[in-house]
Amino acid sequence: MPHILIVEDETIIRSALRRLLERNQYQVSEAGSVQEAQERYSIPGFDLIVSDLRLPGAPGTELIKLAQGTPVLIMTSYASLRSAVDSMKMGAVDYIAKPFDHDEMLQAVARILKERQEVKSAPSERPSASRGGDKAASANSDGEIGIIGSCPAMLELYSKIRKVSPTDSTVLIQGESGTGKELVARALHNLSRRAKAPLISVNCAAIPETLIESELFGHEKGAFTGATAGRAGLVEAADGGTLFLDEIGELPLEAQARLLRVLQEGEIRRVGSVQSQKVDVRLIAATHRDLKTLAKTGQFREDLYYRLHVISLKLPALRERGSDVLEIARSFLARQCAQMGRDNLRFASDAEQAIRHYNWPGNVRELENAIERAVILCESPDISADLLGIDIELDDLEDDDFNDSMAPSQTNNSAHEPTEDLSLEDYFQHFVLEHQDHMTETELARKLGISRKCLWERRQRLGIPRRKSGAAAGS
Repeated sequence: MPHILIVEDETIIRSALRRLLERNQYQVSEAGSVQEAQERYSIPGFDLIVSDLRLPGAPGTELIKLAQGTPVLIMTSYASLRSAVDSMKMGAVDYIAKPFDHDEMLQAVARILKERQEVKSAPSERPSASRGGDKAASANSDGEIGIIGSCPAMLELYSKIRKVSPTDSTVLIQGESGTGKELVARALHNLSRRAKAPLISVNCAAIPETLIESELFGHEKGAFTGATAGRAGLVEAADGGTLFLDEIGELPLEAQARLLRVLQEGEIRRVGSVQSQKVDVRLIAATHRDLKTLAKTGQFREDLYYRLHVISLKLPALRERGSDVLEIARSFLARQCAQMGRDNLRFASDAEQAIRHYNWPGNVRELENAIERAVILCESPDISADLLGIDIELDDLEDDDFNDSMAPSQTNNSAHEPTEDLSLEDYFQHFVLEHQDHMTETELARKLGISRKCLWERRQRLGIPRRKSGAAAGS
């Protein structure tokens, strides 16, 4: 059983990550800082170290020297992705951006441990899998793309991905929220010649408009109030690799002009600088909005739209994928059962009927959450339609109804603390929904042990709206 050390100062994240790894047959030890890890353990004795980048006392990169060859996986937030890339140059085996989902973490851990074992068993041979290749563990027909489904629309998508991946062409991925646009971006990167270089993922909607240009393109010292030193941007961090801009329709017009220069000239200019520098970046963009319509109304640059629209990939909504929905549901069920140590769970006939006929306005993301909730609450071998929390007679749900259906802790257990087996996402949803009426955003963030920006990002990712009344409205 591989032995993994978690070094993370946020108690909620550390505990949730420990439970996730233990449910997947890993032996886990934990520490809240580099100093605590040194005092309690022999660090080189672990098979893998998973560490936050920013820790009290010393940064997580200090563990790279102390590990003496043991791989170190760095966890970081969007705001510090540049530092994460720097940590890889210092010797970290990889990085993972917060907030991460369970699959992303488990795939990264499995890949790193597998590569380490390959090096141990055959040190003179080159590992057969390229960096990031095992991230595409899949259930589709050829096992290459990393996305589940075999309906005609998805088979056509797989064909386009294989054709487009080897090129450096810009790709625009279109589809509703929750359809898996980032999975397509990862497949394009992992099957490209850039697979060994970084894939930098940026949610344009998660970065405040006043910071987006600095985050993407960097800034010089003194470029604005608080810019006490020059910093590279995320475009520079992706140099040699792939930049994935999710929700690109939310990008301000000024930042769009800078991005157009990257595509036209292959160069960037930091905020406050008069010097340009060359970058070699492949751009993949995604949106659920109609960019062509936005361009006609002046909300999106028309010249940028045509630059992005070199190759367009359309992801169908889950309701348009026929029998794929059951295949995906069964895959999620098997994964959740393995993670939670539940054996022999299956869908009852009414649950399968509900899964097939429900409209799934939240697409794959809603399906995954519904199944995770059902596995947690199920007390018999059969999962009923009631446990899935969906009503096939109410397909045309309003947004607020959908958000409520995504929050089981509010509807089923609002008076109690979540059980230890709930995921980090469920814990977060439960805490925010229960306390946001009488706590400010600052208080919520402090109680959760995260920053206000991180709280905002997770609200966006999990679809939790802010309440506009009471104490929360004054924050």
